[in-house]
Amino acid sequence: MSDQTYYYELYRRSCIGVALMDSLDDMISKGSITPQLALKVLSNFDRSIAETLANRVKANFSFKGHLDTYRFCDDVWTFLVTDVTFKFPQKNKPTISTNKIKIVSCNSKKPGEE
Repeated sequence: MSDQTYYYELYRRSCIGVALMDSLDDMISKGSITPQLALKVLSNFDRSIAETLANRVKANFSFKGHLDTYRFCDDVWTFLVTDVTFKFPQKNKPTISTNKIKIVSCNSKKPGEE
């Protein structure tokens, strides 16, 4: 990491991230863009999605479930939770239930910050 801030690549596995990578792969295969440009686009995607989620999303909810598995590796926490129920503070929002969720939590502080 030089003087640029590093952003996690977590959202590349989201639906929109996978679609972006598929499109970039197609463009590289057709010779429309270079692999270096594709990497720059992905880096910008990582930055944009992290900043947007941090600065523009104001939604909140609570959830309850059973912690099945957790691990901490390379400064990243991963939790697998089963029998999960989500509750939203708005009265008109329904309660949502699911069998299993995966929560990935990364350090949001830059190196040197406390």
